[in-house]
Parts: sequence; structure tokens; C-alpha cells
Amino acid sequence: MRLTTKGRFAVTAMLDLAMREANGPVTLAGISERQSISLSYLEQLFGKLRRSELVDSVRGPGGGYTLARVPADISVADIIAAVDEPVDATQCGGRENCHDNHRCMTHDLWTNLNATIFDYLAKVTLGSLVEKQRAKEAAAKDSNVMQDKRESSPRAAASASSAL
Repeated sequence: MRLTTKGRFAVTAMLDLAMREANGPVTLAGISERQSISLSYLEQLFGKLRRSELVDSVRGPGGGYTLARVPADISVADIIAAVDEPVDATQCGGRENCHDNHRCMTHDLWTNLNATIFDYLAKVTLGSLVEKQRAKEAAAKDSNVMQDKRESSPRAAASASSAL
């Protein structure tokens, strides 16, 4: 399967947008900085995402981008298709000319894999990715709080001083 950085970056940028848009439109400069994606590349991607009606742009001061639909109604397959990213495991790009200008013996295998991948990506929504990311962030925060409590407890301080 050839899923290039275009598709990966588009999904990452859309996830960033979905997680932050509750505070108002999100700037591409902000996404660029947080995700280490070139601003000019994001501008190209968001032009395609806007034409596919996945995002809306807001002009002027305080402008940026918002989702055009609720995150639960946007699939990863929608995002990848919007940026013209092919999900194709065939060697021939579906043209059936992979072996001496003829269909190769494993063409159906790769075509079925393409369909399976696309079906999977169509079932994964931006909303589910947001939920998973927020759960990870909450777990990391809880872990840091617990670590801080252990490090600042009297017992930890006593053991640290007795070790000296």
C-alpha cells in the first residue's frame, strides 16, 4: 500500500483541528508549529479539504479553519480521498497491466486488500480519533500527577535524605 505523507499529514492536521476548534477557528500556522508540517504544504492540503467540504475557512482577524461537519461524520477515508491520496497495493495502479501489459496472477489479492483497507479507513472517524487522543492525554496527565505525588511525598523525601 502506498500511503504517502500527503495522506498522513492530512489526517494529522485534521485531528489537530478537531481537537482545538472548540476554542474558535484554528490557524494553519498553529497546526504547522504543533505538528511540524510545512505551512505551504498545509495550505495546499487545506485547499483540497475545503473543496471537498470537510473544512470551512474563516477570514479576518481570529480567522482560520473549522470542521465543516461534526467529527463523527468525517472518516479517515474521506480525508485521504479529499487530498487525492491513492490507497492502492497493486503494482499497476489498478490498470491491470502489471505483468507484461497483462493482469498479474496476484492482481485480485491486491485489489481485495485495497478494498479491505478502504473499508477499514471508512469506519474510523475523526471523532473516534479525537476520543482516543484525549484519553491518551488524560492518562498521561494522570500518570504525571501520580509521579509528582510520589516524588513529593514525605516518605520519598525521607528515603532520599537517608540515602545521603
